[in-house]
Amino acid sequence: MTTAPHIEPGKETLPLFCGVDVGGTNIKIGLVDDHGNTVQYKKIPTNETEGPQRYMERSTEVIREMMKAINRPMSDITAIGLATPGTMDIAGGMLLEPHNLPNSYNFPIRDCLSKLTGRPVIYANDANAAAFGEYWLGSGKEFRSIVLLTLGTGVGGGIIVEDLLIDGEHSHGGELGHIIIDFSETARTIPTGQRGHLEAYASGTAIIKRTAEALQGDLQKESSLHARIDAGEKLTPLMVAEEAEKDDSLSLHIVMETARYLGIGIVSLMHTIDPGAVILGGAINFGGHDTELGCKFLDRVRQEVKARAFPVPAQKTVVDFARLGGDAGYLGAAGKARVVAHRDSLTG
Repeated sequence: MTTAPHIEPGKETLPLFCGVDVGGTNIKIGLVDDHGNTVQYKKIPTNETEGPQRYMERSTEVIREMMKAINRPMSDITAIGLATPGTMDIAGGMLLEPHNLPNSYNFPIRDCLSKLTGRPVIYANDANAAAFGEYWLGSGKEFRSIVLLTLGTGVGGGIIVEDLLIDGEHSHGGELGHIIIDFSETARTIPTGQRGHLEAYASGTAIIKRTAEALQGDLQKESSLHARIDAGEKLTPLMVAEEAEKDDSLSLHIVMETARYLGIGIVSLMHTIDPGAVILGGAINFGGHDTELGCKFLDRVRQEVKARAFPVPAQKTVVDFARLGGDAGYLGAAGKARVVAHRDSLTG
């Protein structure tokens, strides 16, 4: 993983953009120049129980402090990109029922931030914003179109085609964790009850569930996971990864099976979108390029893709890990604001 490029104040290239990435725990705020360099950055606690009005006020205070630190007025921010989790109404600028922001239901968050800052605000889904970050500055920057899959507690994603972020007619574009990979009546379910979704097989939650089931069938207790759980540790995807790295066969099977499920889902996305690259982001990357397990995981995904896809996309579509980590959200939000601002300047 690489980090976002940072430069010293005074060396930034105008115009300036701001990215605000709202999460259930933290808000990441970055001041970004026209080349994607981060000029100022700060992470603050969301303190979501205070409500969205207050955490938008605190975000505005940080943005003003950033501009003061580089001796520039707020008017030098051309636009602000705001990313939040769904559900949302992107066109209307509304948070609807975000599951990890329970005190923020039905709130006009885009217009709130615009009023507080006095700057235009461009709104995006957080996973879609992360996709745009990777497209602009990360693993996707060499391609005209990418798909990003974010692998965490759930599975999210985003689709970018030639600077266009696919939000969808109903603000549900890029919900890639919810493509169907199993149509059987016994398919696994996601928390909302739907069956057969990719998220039910390849998310962190799914890894825990599948591992727990496998351990119940391991009557001889051959897996090293048993000892750790019996000692009081909680089963997590990280524990599975650690034991897989030690060649525990059950854990390694879970990791490679997860890769297989991802490969199946990716093939459907490739045949629908035909992107230049499919990027795997999020915490569930088993160490990425930095570990032998991460490389094995990625190779298994690629094998499944090549075995199932049409020959041309199977050969030409790049499948790789994301580079920007947690920076992708605020960078992508700023990047989307940048694209909209430049487009409007040409048409207006």
